[in-house]
Amino acid sequence: MAVSKSRPKVSIFREKVFSRPFISSYSFKPASFFLNKPVLQYIVEEMADSVIKNIIIVISREKQAIRHYFTRDLRFEKELKKCGKYDRIEGLVDLLKKVKFSFVYQERPLGNGHALLMARELIGKDPFVCSDADSIISGKIPAVKQLLGVYNQTFASVIGVQKITDKNAMTKYGNVYGERTTDKRIYKVKEFVEKPAFGAVTPLGLIVGGMRYVFTADIWPILLKQKKGRSGEIWLAEAANTLARQKDFFAYEYDGKYLDTGNQDALLDAASFFKNRV
Repeated sequence: MAVSKSRPKVSIFREKVFSRPFISSYSFKPASFFLNKPVLQYIVEEMADSVIKNIIIVISREKQAIRHYFTRDLRFEKELKKCGKYDRIEGLVDLLKKVKFSFVYQERPLGNGHALLMARELIGKDPFVCSDADSIISGKIPAVKQLLGVYNQTFASVIGVQKITDKNAMTKYGNVYGERTTDKRIYKVKEFVEKPAFGAVTPLGLIVGGMRYVFTADIWPILLKQKKGRSGEIWLAEAANTLARQKDFFAYEYDGKYLDTGNQDALLDAASFFKNRV
């Protein structure tokens, strides 16, 4: 398959099927909040700051509130302006002016690889950015923008990674195995291993901290042929592993802090990081 050398313009997220949804459009009480806004909004802002104009979010049917949240309500905006409370949603409205949203449905929880396939027709043959929906990466330059810089050099798929030295911690994450390149932050990927044993962690110290990918269209035929794994699900990491064996695939050690928000302890750690940063 010929590699498109166009710049990725589309970003896709898969909102976890069993996480609690946002309450309503412009609501300030959704469960998936971090500080003053939804975690998903932080990620969309990262994409917008990386000059990604089109956002696709994969949701289940019961997550219509997410769709409502990212849809402007002009009547509500007018009412808030009248009562002097427009500043509460001004940041969100500005974001909604920058990007275009599309929503596709995953009818059953069959894995994040399956979720990505639900958006294949919208994406087409162009390269695209893919992210999870519950990790924030804080940095002066958006992590995705950094990955796009690598893509523009290689025109190959890229994954964002962090380097750590704690081998016990490394067993809790996906590990990236490969070889160094002339750029100290860029690595040629040979293999991904999800949560390896202590004695088998990658010697490079590279973990998948916050799922940020830039994919070429080469991922599609792999996903379409991929057999279902555990619990009958299709996993994107397994498809990425296959792609790394067939094509050039690079890992980039981005400059930024990965903040998990998938549980209460992680949220507290993230809040502490932002508090100390101020």
